[in-house]
Amino acid sequence: MAGAVAIPLLARGAAADTASSPAGGVRAGMDLSRLARIDDLMTAAIAKGDCPGGVVLVGRGDCVVWRKAYGHRSIEPDKIPMTVDTVFDMASVTKVVATATSVAVLIDRGVLSLSDRAAEFVPEFKPHGKDRITIEQLLIHRSGLIADNPVSEYAGGRADAIDKIGQLKLIAEPGEKFIYSDVGYIVLGEVVRRVAGMPLSEFATSQVFLPLGMAATRFNPPESWWPRCAPQEKRDGRWIVGEVHDPRAYAMRGVAGHAGLFGTADDLARYCRMILHGGELDGKRVLSPLMVREMVRPRPFGTTTGVRGLGFDIGTGYSSPRGDLFAPFASFGHTGFTGTSFWIDPQTGVYVILLTNRLHPDGKGDVVDLRRKIATVVASAITVEGLTESSALSTGSGRVPHQLWPGTLPYGMDTVARRAAVRNASVLTGLDVLVREGFRLAAGRKVGIITNHTGVSSDGRSIVDLLVRAPNVRVVALFAPEHGFRGVLDERIEHEKDAATGLPIYSLYGETRTPTDAMLEGIDTLVFDIQDVGARFYTYVATMGNCMKAAAKRKIRYVVLDRPNPITGLYVAGPIADEDKLGFTAFWRLPVAHGMTIGELAAMFNSEMQIGAELTVVPMEGWSRDLWFDQTGLLWTNPSPNMRNLTQAMLYPGVCLIEATNVSVGRGTDEPFERFGAPWIDGRKLAAALNASDLAGVRFVPIEFTPAAGSRFGGQKCGGVHVLVTDRDALDSVRVGITIAWQLRALFGDKFDFAKVNNLLANAEALKALQDAKSPSAVPPTWGGDLETFRRIREKYLLYR
Repeated sequence: MAGAVAIPLLARGAAADTASSPAGGVRAGMDLSRLARIDDLMTAAIAKGDCPGGVVLVGRGDCVVWRKAYGHRSIEPDKIPMTVDTVFDMASVTKVVATATSVAVLIDRGVLSLSDRAAEFVPEFKPHGKDRITIEQLLIHRSGLIADNPVSEYAGGRADAIDKIGQLKLIAEPGEKFIYSDVGYIVLGEVVRRVAGMPLSEFATSQVFLPLGMAATRFNPPESWWPRCAPQEKRDGRWIVGEVHDPRAYAMRGVAGHAGLFGTADDLARYCRMILHGGELDGKRVLSPLMVREMVRPRPFGTTTGVRGLGFDIGTGYSSPRGDLFAPFASFGHTGFTGTSFWIDPQTGVYVILLTNRLHPDGKGDVVDLRRKIATVVASAITVEGLTESSALSTGSGRVPHQLWPGTLPYGMDTVARRAAVRNASVLTGLDVLVREGFRLAAGRKVGIITNHTGVSSDGRSIVDLLVRAPNVRVVALFAPEHGFRGVLDERIEHEKDAATGLPIYSLYGETRTPTDAMLEGIDTLVFDIQDVGARFYTYVATMGNCMKAAAKRKIRYVVLDRPNPITGLYVAGPIADEDKLGFTAFWRLPVAHGMTIGELAAMFNSEMQIGAELTVVPMEGWSRDLWFDQTGLLWTNPSPNMRNLTQAMLYPGVCLIEATNVSVGRGTDEPFERFGAPWIDGRKLAAALNASDLAGVRFVPIEFTPAAGSRFGGQKCGGVHVLVTDRDALDSVRVGITIAWQLRALFGDKFDFAKVNNLLANAEALKALQDAKSPSAVPPTWGGDLETFRRIREKYLLYR
């Protein structure tokens, strides 16, 4: 790639991919040369067939010390490399992260007690002496229940399974002995459902995962996640991908107290940090400090190999992730049958995460010994300085000594700075950074500015005003994208003059969409500063690319001032644009939602398209990929006339897919992209079909509306639906758009101009799949391979974690 791209320093608490980390050195009191032995352990395990690949993440306090992917996510039917953002079936890690933590939340709220009998909440559980079993006994596997009852007893679904469990007889007296029991945790999941009044999946998501920023953790991952999910072995002749492997959880539609959770190493790290912080992370308290202490308090069973906490494993036959050096009976964690595990040592503040899909492809992998070896290597890497860190717990009012952990004080982890930077951030845009640094990059330059009304600093000052007044900077011309310099026009734009400065404003959405030689006369630096919205067909991306090509051709320096992707930098979805569809609404072979910032896209275009511009990206400060725009602290400015709020930006990648057809997407109303319809649509019929389509995070309400004159169906009454976003973290906008198109064709036939969906979908194979599909859910897998290829390319250009 020609030119330099500025990359921000790793923030405290950010994820560090160590693929290119030096073998030597110390980070957060840990010897990296010793940690490098993890490479050898993983390579040997993969070669032996213990697992196809995996992700290892090691953290100390709020610092991620080691984060690396190894081997392959899939080796059959296709070889797909493992990536650090792979979503794994967590198996029994579900027991502690979802179920035990949810129970702990309910105990904290006073609606449940450890001494309560489970049968008080699940009456079906009473027979055969089980009415004596307490919540605590279920949590620590001392209920006397069998480990597993036959899978056939789950065939009738959740309610029937609970009835069958109710008829089980005890194999030991409650409290008498340790018997690791999936059945006990299935009962706990049902207790949560009945006490909380919602399924375990919803309660854990709303009360644990979302507050902790664990956006890639959930039961029943949506199909848009499947390309990122690690496959298991086959079930009924097909690979298990994105569906829970455990047969009992599968029979219970993916949600059970013992298994069913999916997640990433990064998300599991956030959970570990919450535990180390005594129930709080980044200002969000999930559990009380004393509840955390109770969860990890050792409960011996009368033997040296029988110690559990509430959910946590401490010292049993399953404790291989502790290794040989972490403190026995003072550290804790859990394993999962699919090859997952984590372990936390509060004395040192270290946690070790190993996620594999060891059952792929033939169910024969084994990572028990690998867990032990990796944990031992990690413990051996803790330096003397690391062992003498000040012991304190951040409680929100500074560093306060706190006797939280049994027999020890926790590692010092002050999170005040991170609280200010994450989840409720104060983001500095690239323009803010340029201003703070005294316009150094523009000093002595003759500048052309490609911008519109969104090019403002965080205190509301226009980039034009700032650069015109900057010392030793000469602004020569301005360039305006679609919608014009002020962002209010929905038509062809003409050249004009800026009344305030007298500068020419050249239109890049009129006679030409690329700057001409005449327009660039006297310019040696082009500065791009426009807010994007995260979708392939939002044309500001193409304007940036066209200007970059013009700059490269004329040896003009090109500077991109980065801005947030308002719908997060995590959402990547939809088919890749076909080569013959590239143009102003598909500048390069991007998916519908690219999950990148404008600066990251610039670096990708410059290298992958071999543009060769002298490119500099000025990165933001304080932005992380999981932030929605309303968490940045920045002022929302409508990027275009019909993009008026964040909800519309969320829905845009999906609803806009039908804009080229004979359907109004709400332009000419107060709610563009939040509603759509046409005179020939029966809104009630369409809303009912869409609500029955099992789309996560969204609901549809039948409405009638009349677009304003000048818009599609202007002055005509349209039947249609209003789109309500109920859970933005679960929303898959592209799948919503695909489902809308499929239902319109299924319900209204030739009245719907189906072929024009491809104007913006831009993928002939996906359109054909949509046309032939018996259900819209069958369509996304058709683009999974191409999307995975894009993800691997994209990874090279990400400036933020």
